[in-house]
Amino acid sequence: QVQLVESGGGLVQSGGSLRLSCAASRRIFSIYTMGWYRQAPGKQRELVARITSGGRTNYTDSVKGRFTISRDNAKNTVYLQMNSLKPDDTAVYYCNAAFSEYYWWGQGTQVTVSS
Repeated sequence: QVQLVESGGGLVQSGGSLRLSCAASRRIFSIYTMGWYRQAPGKQRELVARITSGGRTNYTDSVKGRFTISRDNAKNTVYLQMNSLKPDDTAVYYCNAAFSEYYWWGQGTQVTVSS
């Protein structure tokens, strides 16, 4: 079992920045592929960014050039730096850990971007 705890969400004006953090409970954090997903009201949950155990990253097109995912294996933590935020980025952001056929979710953190 992996427990994931997100933090760093909040209310920010359009054009502003936030950094989300996700702390994992397991010391073998380094083997997991970590991802950030988001779900806006009335919409399906979508992948925002993902980083593999080897550090390879991928992003959904709408956040490329604005968001950066990174990980600190020594701290069992993954980050999502969000810059140039837009009202369309408003959503609950979820951290995800995956290994083989197993995956776990955090409880989510709200990000609200005002225009």
